[in-house]
Amino acid sequence: MPLIGDIMLLRTFFFCHFHYPVIVFFILTSLGVTAQGQPPNIIYIMSDDHAAHAISAYGGRLSKIAPTPNIDRLAQEGALFQNVFCTNSICSPSRACVLTGQYNHVNGAFDLSGRVKPENQTLAREMGRAGYQTAMVGKWHLKEEPQAFDYYCVLPGQGKYHDPEFRVQGEKPWGKNTISRPGMHVTDAITDISLEWLKEKRDPNKPFFLMHHYKAPHDYFDNAARYESYLADVAIPEPDTLWHRDEAFGSIATRGGHDELVPHIGTSIGSRNPRRSYLRDLPARYPAEFPRNFDPQNFSDEENTRLAYNAYLKKFLRCVKGIDDNLGRLFAYLEKEDLLENTMIIYTADQGFMLGEHDYQDKRWMYEESQRMPFLVRYPKSVQAGLRSDAIIENVDFAPTMLDFAGAKIPDTVQGKSFRSILESGVEPDDWKKAAYYRYWMHMAHHDNPAHVGLRTKTHKMIFFYGCNYDGGYRTPPGWELYDLINDPHETTNLIGNPKHRSVEKQLKEQLAKLRNEVGDDGHHYPECEKVIQEFWESSEKNHKKAEKIAQEFLSRRLGELKDGNRSPRTSQGP
Repeated sequence: MPLIGDIMLLRTFFFCHFHYPVIVFFILTSLGVTAQGQPPNIIYIMSDDHAAHAISAYGGRLSKIAPTPNIDRLAQEGALFQNVFCTNSICSPSRACVLTGQYNHVNGAFDLSGRVKPENQTLAREMGRAGYQTAMVGKWHLKEEPQAFDYYCVLPGQGKYHDPEFRVQGEKPWGKNTISRPGMHVTDAITDISLEWLKEKRDPNKPFFLMHHYKAPHDYFDNAARYESYLADVAIPEPDTLWHRDEAFGSIATRGGHDELVPHIGTSIGSRNPRRSYLRDLPARYPAEFPRNFDPQNFSDEENTRLAYNAYLKKFLRCVKGIDDNLGRLFAYLEKEDLLENTMIIYTADQGFMLGEHDYQDKRWMYEESQRMPFLVRYPKSVQAGLRSDAIIENVDFAPTMLDFAGAKIPDTVQGKSFRSILESGVEPDDWKKAAYYRYWMHMAHHDNPAHVGLRTKTHKMIFFYGCNYDGGYRTPPGWELYDLINDPHETTNLIGNPKHRSVEKQLKEQLAKLRNEVGDDGHHYPECEKVIQEFWESSEKNHKKAEKIAQEFLSRRLGELKDGNRSPRTSQGP
């Protein structure tokens, strides 16, 4: 029987037989509905690569020059979470975690080849079973058809910024039924399609669940033409770590034994990485952002880096401006149709993004700017305006929380936990999780990031760069990093080996080993990779010498690749 019918039976039973309205309210609230029998509509809005520090409500360095008033409205009228983290900072795996409530080693979406079969599209399936009308609009990026939704209109793969095409339901096989929006920017088109669904296809007799996913601001960024003048004459504030890569930052895994790997680990803004950098890539893509007839040989390293950084950030922030403006359109419609107050609106991104910190571009890293996700919620019936929480939340927790508010079943297959009580009370339960788990599997693919695993508590972060692909090959040197996030929030000083922090190092390493087992990442998926992890788990002089040798072998291999003119990224061997 649909959820609404169950609610009516409960109301009748309790009022007729017990006359306890308080009990009724408690039960109905626990089912995610009010005493009037109205479960909340839910709109889950997710952008791609929209870092929290590029949202002005989070108060980052960009907040004054590039405000996001519509996103900020959610924070002002609802809740803002400060410690929300993805478990794998890459598009497909993060989306799979949200949809299934499972970590990637369980849902099977380890990397960009990740897929979630219709029967495992848990969030949409259970929403439908609870009586919700479900829709998925925008970026999907999970290969399989989103069959668990009543309606979908999704981009093929990454999709295009201009003249976008969408896959829709139809008589032909998955992927063959398409529509296009010629002359439109993809952010405008996605908003239009969601508004059309709300206006024309929504059943007013059912609560709705809409996943509204923007492609922007995924690189290479390409904003709508109307934003070309936005920030044109503004010098974008820079992070200190763009220029100052402290010798204490990183480890043998990211620097080599004698800094010999600094040019080759992590793609750069300036000229540090000879294989791939924004200085190398952006002048041809965005010539208007560089001096006329730009030639980097005519400028100093500092000037080149600053030019590339400003081009990068301006295009990124113009895409963000397009999102914020379009959310204004969406919110205005909800308000006009009297839907706003009974609709839970969530805004997040599939992960964070490095905006020049440590001279890194893209995401993938477990460093704070990449691992952290924005998360803002407006639902005035249950969520107090202005609520702020530092509870540790992972993206596997999103699905059970939304299902909880909907009064839907949370299957036993879901590994995440509902944080509804935190949203409603602002109080973190004593038994709530103490750490977020992270694992990036795509070793040295695309952006030269070594594979790594780690945990993040409220005060510290520990990262183990084990440095191999799924089969234990294409080795880079293993190394550990530990950061004190209270005294060093920008992660500039690796404390591994520091005698003053030895007890914390030991404790966190034990906690990470325990957490791996708790979430089921016990190494059985890829045993050859696990052998490498176990071999270098314990720090020793012997292992350090092995790591130095691996660093030299990798450097020789990388220099050979560059000499041969192979500037394409090595693809990490996938599942």
